[in-house]
Amino acid sequence: MMSTESLYIDKELSWLSFNERVLQEAADKSVPIIERVRFLGIYSSNTDEFYKVRFADVKRRILINEEQGGDEGPKQLLSRIQSRVLKLNQDFDTLYNEILLEMARRHIFLVNEQQLNDNQQIWLRKHFRTHILPHITPILVTDDIDLLQFLKDEYTYLAIEMQQGEHKRYALIEIPTNQLPRFIQLPEAKGKRHKTLILLDNIIRFCLDDIFSGFFDYDSLAAYSMKMTRDAEYDLSQEVEHSLLEQMSEGLNQRLTAMPVRFVYQRNMPNDMIDVFCELLQVSSYDSIIPGGRYHNFKDFIGFPNVGRSYLENKPLPPIESYAFVSARNAFEALKAQDILLYYPYHTFNHMTELVRQAAYDPKVRSIKINIYRVAKNSRIIESMIDAANNGKRVTVVVELQARFDEEANIEWARRLTEAGVQVVFGVPGLKIHSKLCLITRREGDELVRYAHIGTGNFHEKTARIYTDFSLMTCNKVLTDEVRMVFNYIQNPYRQVKFKHLIVSPQNSRSRLYDLIDREIAHAKQNLPARITLKVNNLVDKGLINMLYQASSAGVIIHLIVRGMCTLVPGIKGISDNIHAISIVDRFLEHPRVVVFDNNGDPDVYISSADWMTRNIDNRIEVGCPIFDPALKKKIIDILDIQLSDTVKARIIDKAMTNNYVPRGNKRKIRSQLAIYDYLKHAEKQQKKKADKE
Repeated sequence: MMSTESLYIDKELSWLSFNERVLQEAADKSVPIIERVRFLGIYSSNTDEFYKVRFADVKRRILINEEQGGDEGPKQLLSRIQSRVLKLNQDFDTLYNEILLEMARRHIFLVNEQQLNDNQQIWLRKHFRTHILPHITPILVTDDIDLLQFLKDEYTYLAIEMQQGEHKRYALIEIPTNQLPRFIQLPEAKGKRHKTLILLDNIIRFCLDDIFSGFFDYDSLAAYSMKMTRDAEYDLSQEVEHSLLEQMSEGLNQRLTAMPVRFVYQRNMPNDMIDVFCELLQVSSYDSIIPGGRYHNFKDFIGFPNVGRSYLENKPLPPIESYAFVSARNAFEALKAQDILLYYPYHTFNHMTELVRQAAYDPKVRSIKINIYRVAKNSRIIESMIDAANNGKRVTVVVELQARFDEEANIEWARRLTEAGVQVVFGVPGLKIHSKLCLITRREGDELVRYAHIGTGNFHEKTARIYTDFSLMTCNKVLTDEVRMVFNYIQNPYRQVKFKHLIVSPQNSRSRLYDLIDREIAHAKQNLPARITLKVNNLVDKGLINMLYQASSAGVIIHLIVRGMCTLVPGIKGISDNIHAISIVDRFLEHPRVVVFDNNGDPDVYISSADWMTRNIDNRIEVGCPIFDPALKKKIIDILDIQLSDTVKARIIDKAMTNNYVPRGNKRKIRSQLAIYDYLKHAEKQQKKKADKE
């Protein structure tokens, strides 16, 4: 018998394995060099979030176990995490230096303050005094300063050592990336093809004397980079008189002073300096203390500018227009004719923004309901809600105030919407609202007709250009009636509600998914075709994993496409022999949740906002939607089949977390993201041809 532990991979280690796949993209020499730099930024941003959330959770489990006398499991896991992260960070540093050399071969130079020529030095001092110095205010490190209160975890700092004789004093300079660009292009001599960039950090290092001279006496100045990451959880006050909005603001303030979980410092920082900062930051033995390079907050490299030729970054894929939308007089006519499925970023998100823009002034529209989890900084969707309210429509916006790392933005949107006369609903206490729904009610003759959007991704114009996501738009009464029921459930969570078609967490997701898997098991036992294809971001819920193990044991063929964490172990003899799992990391972030149950040749296809995680199944409001239209079903199945055929960007998920690429063998090269773009482009052309013939 296998032990229970060997049936599951630790989710934290699986997450680090996913981030290694991101690092593989930075290492892939077939990826354009500027994109490789940006993948380093994505890796760094992911690592920050890992520490804020997942590492912090392990640390809390250790502290709880110490208090209550639990097992040593979390401590052992922490040790494995630390070991894995150190190895990945070494790979990162090696890759960074390789990429700098690759860029130099293409006449792009990222220099430090010691590599400047005379003309660049003169230009830089002037630029510093004019543009940068006004944003610099050093903080002196003394016994009186509450460094834990002062330091922000979204920023990198220069720790300054001023030495006079034997006496040392320390100061901190925040790198002001919220006000200034991280990368500055330096002027070059005429006729030279070189493009030279310097980091803001290095400009400040170069001009340290301009900051401190005249205020302090010192024999020498030295600067070392450092960064702290805090626990992202917070403990909201549950006092009755506090509104949720006030509680969320309080929670954000608490996060600013939450305890650190990671301290990263430049590896040549003197030991006595490290000790001072660790003591002031109350860094514990369970926190991650990591020696690093000269630069932190590599997440800024996501926006690394291409100052060279266009071929140094990905060739743009122009968004595809849906023929069903562009051939109709307006969005409502288009949806009256048929259900429409969009797949971002291949399709343009403008169809969604245009739907709500038209609804905002269409005299037939009576009401609009939408729920937002994350939206763009300058959201056209939100502006349309405000316009609709100004036009006398009944507008209801469900705002999820607990969308991690977006709470502050959502609080501000809630205030703006309320001021505009929009009804703002904060949802169900204790349940995050993660569904992606919009419902428009329109008076057409003597009846009210409803139009719904049900999707896998957020109403976010920016991420819709880089995340892959499905959007179903429909006026099918069966679906729109149940979408209306979801909004009613959000506003009246204690009323009994029953969904027949939608899979809604926490109402019926677990039972419906179990039933659908059971049906495939029954078919396998009758020697009928039985197959499940599942695409999610994360697969970690043990109940659902156990059901997949049961299905595999019964002979159901299971194909998994999991972008991030996968704690299921494929290929265990007698348990998961029939489960094959891959992960795809490429230029777009794979984000949709889709499941296909073969159903003896009459497949059931669902798109969903929910990952297969316990929180999404039991502790959030999520919506999965069946696809009724046979042509749209086929389109989704075709897209999944293309991904399962990927021979370029697909990695095998296995117990050892080796991240080996799927072997190509004699198969032709299939890079699924580009193949899907071609497939959808062809499908839209065919639809137009068919319409032209008719």
